Amino acid sequence: MTVQQEYGLNRRDIADKLEWKKQQIRGRQQELFGVLAQELDQEERLLLEWLYAYMPLHDLADYDGDYFLAHVRHVLQVRKDMPWGKDIPDELFVRFVLPYRVNNENIDDSRTMIHDELAPRVQQLSLQDAILETNYWCHERATYIGTDIRTVSPLTIMRTALGRCGEQSTFTVTALRSVGIPARQCYTPRWAHCDSNHAWVEAWADGQWHYLGACEPEPVLDEGWFRWPAKRAMLVNTRIAGPAEGPEEVCSTHPWYNEINMLDRYAATRRLTVKTVDSYGQPLPAEVQYQQYNAAEFFPLSILNSGDDGNVGLTTGYGDLLVHARTADGRLWGEQLVSAQETEVIIVLTTNAPSQASPLKQTKGTLQWKVSPPAAPAAEEGPSVTEAQRMLHEQRLQEGTAIRTAFEQTFITAEQAEEFAEKWQLPVAEIQSMLQSAKGNGMEIVTFLEQCEPEQRPLALRLLQSLRPKDLHDTFTVSLHDHLAGAVSYESQWSDRDTFDRYVLCPRVHFEMIAPYRRYFGSLWNEQEQVQYRDHPQQLANALQQQIVVLEQIDRYPGMATPAGAHRLGVTDSLSRDMVFVAAARSIGIAARLEPLNQLPQYWQHNEWHDVQMQGTERYTQSGKGVAEDAANDLFTAAAHTGNDNHTVTSGSPSNSAGNERKGQVIFRQSTEGDTAQEPLYYQNFTLALLEQGLYRTLHLPYGGKQVCDHPYEVLPGQYRLTTSTRLSDGSVLGQFNYFTVTAGETVETPLVFRLAQEEVPVLSEQLPNKVRQWIAPQPEAVLPGSTILAWLEPEREPTKHLLREWREWQQEWNARPEALHLLIRDERERDMLVDQPLPRQSSIGMDERLEALAQLPEVLEQVRGQQRPVVLVVDEQQRIRFSVQGYKPGTASDILKVLEQLMPIHDDNRVSK
Repeated sequence: MTVQQEYGLNRRDIADKLEWKKQQIRGRQQELFGVLAQELDQEERLLLEWLYAYMPLHDLADYDGDYFLAHVRHVLQVRKDMPWGKDIPDELFVRFVLPYRVNNENIDDSRTMIHDELAPRVQQLSLQDAILETNYWCHERATYIGTDIRTVSPLTIMRTALGRCGEQSTFTVTALRSVGIPARQCYTPRWAHCDSNHAWVEAWADGQWHYLGACEPEPVLDEGWFRWPAKRAMLVNTRIAGPAEGPEEVCSTHPWYNEINMLDRYAATRRLTVKTVDSYGQPLPAEVQYQQYNAAEFFPLSILNSGDDGNVGLTTGYGDLLVHARTADGRLWGEQLVSAQETEVIIVLTTNAPSQASPLKQTKGTLQWKVSPPAAPAAEEGPSVTEAQRMLHEQRLQEGTAIRTAFEQTFITAEQAEEFAEKWQLPVAEIQSMLQSAKGNGMEIVTFLEQCEPEQRPLALRLLQSLRPKDLHDTFTVSLHDHLAGAVSYESQWSDRDTFDRYVLCPRVHFEMIAPYRRYFGSLWNEQEQVQYRDHPQQLANALQQQIVVLEQIDRYPGMATPAGAHRLGVTDSLSRDMVFVAAARSIGIAARLEPLNQLPQYWQHNEWHDVQMQGTERYTQSGKGVAEDAANDLFTAAAHTGNDNHTVTSGSPSNSAGNERKGQVIFRQSTEGDTAQEPLYYQNFTLALLEQGLYRTLHLPYGGKQVCDHPYEVLPGQYRLTTSTRLSDGSVLGQFNYFTVTAGETVETPLVFRLAQEEVPVLSEQLPNKVRQWIAPQPEAVLPGSTILAWLEPEREPTKHLLREWREWQQEWNARPEALHLLIRDERERDMLVDQPLPRQSSIGMDERLEALAQLPEVLEQVRGQQRPVVLVVDEQQRIRFSVQGYKPGTASDILKVLEQLMPIHDDNRVSK
């Protein structure tokens, strides 16, 4: 190793960034950097300093140097102990084995605990077999469930046996790294053909990267159910700390971290080059966002900076994108919709005012557009698998499921919960729900309630009920006691129980890990000061501003620091700083929150919410909410510019917040135009965005929120863009932008207009294979009373779980349908997985044990290839196949409802039988 380039690292950059962080941090110097004064060998010191240089600020807030040094020493020891350790290139070791975190999960001792259990199982295997074995072990520990966006730790996954794909992939990467195998989490940030995303894993073996589905083993590498949808991806990326110096393309740049592009491993690609210029056509450096439609907004897949020559490029897929660019100060910006066939685009940067150079810069009126994803590819065979491998794999899957099921049976049962409720004299149903939701953390909740004084248990139960369900999985007694003790003295001061429970008692502020903070903040000010702050909460905000330095754009995910940790550190991002105010306020009896739409800090006083005045607050949402648009005219309909102002403005509308003179209101109205059958669902078919610093930022409403019409939403004054959209069966989208301006003290009423999709339901096949027909009609010539749905399911896998969840979400609509729904599975084990599912009422479960019926479908239906499940068919009354979908496609349950409605024979004057 040379002095300058040990491990392939730039020592000067490490030293500069480490020194910069030391200078910025006001508190915790000894706790963090005291370990550097210890006697360390050259390797330990270099790797520890590398971690410090590029780690997020929130890790500096919440963890100590002893943790990081112990981590470095453990990882180095694992590298020595594992047989493949010496063969891992140093550059890969530093970037894909050494890092203690994968995403934005809570950090714990999972690496050492997983290593101790997993290492003996893989020690004697080849590197590729060790990767496969690790995934079988992960399958024993966890299965898929859809949850909120907070990423729990690997130990929480092990405690609950559940996790969404981002958590499962975090868990699997952690497991692989725990035994010294380079691994990385891969994301398609948003799918182009449906409204969702996905994460999986790549692991390095024998000189190359291989992909695998996290906690969803296959008998071989480079296989998984996501292989087909990934061919329609527009980006697949992974994030690394520090500079990217490998061969892969950098798709998002940052001084502290980078994202690298692996799309060409999965899909056909093109190079899309962007040139940013001023209104005179001269090159102008700018931030360039490659944005993709998903969930009724345009999401930034990649953020790059054009150079002095105005040029920048990205490798992406063959789908439509919106390219947005803005100068560093946000004063000049431009955007353009780019078709899949284009490889070069020029973006003209101008002011916010409408101009010919930027036709989308409207302040009123509507604009219609259509975007399309990459075309569905032809199915192809994956890696070859022998019959012996397949049989062994099936056996391993069953064994893994049995191990996980046995562990889940150790969770608190309904009967045990009832006994606890009776002992504590608390409502049985509420305690049952609480303890069973906690999964493997149930006894931690029991311990907390057991330790409470009897007279405090009702309030303790309310504290638990104020949490999100996921919080019950990883909130521990020390935190719960801190929050109960810190809130109990204020309960009697509140006649409004709901406000007290939600905004004083509840410890959760945003999506941070719940940790103690009330005793900490309560000790900072004497009683006289606390009374002063309760009377004048803005003074509390002023004091906190003096104590905390805001540094934006260092952490990939803002708002991740615990409130006490951020305050102790003395430096954090603005969102975490605002969360510190909310936590500190609640700690001394002030009701406080982050305002839902814009995440601004507020306090409750005199029966209304008041905005906290904080300098430098950026309503920055890393989930990608907030993007922009400009038009490539050939992709817009002839009715692109209607020029109509479809808004009614009234003055002086009432507001539930103080400072109404600084705000306005928006009211959504159900439209009588377009597709009136669509129910408005936020982040599914509509969103609202505010133009800020040359970028549209999507406002926060609950995902899938219903009943959004006819009541006011308090908003900031400014220029807004309403996006409404209709997803078509091929994945393309008919959309509309509706532009309007909100001024202070005014209310704007805006209709939700969804474009009508003129889609006929095609006949995909005139006949059914015999083994398929037997499920719906005993006689070949039989005419059915109506349509029938056939669905081959694989309940253990994520694609089927998505479909089952959608049936649950649309249960009311499905239960109102008359059509039969036949669910086909392979064996009793799969049947058992469906027993407790809230299936549509018309469902019946049958066995296609060897998938013989499914195997016959490709004879008559090109859309079905192989035996990947789920496969869903809609068969009409003449036994013709009218709809089919195979594999992963969120939205399938609602798509089928639309098809059934079109096929349904209604014999009256208004409808004609199909």
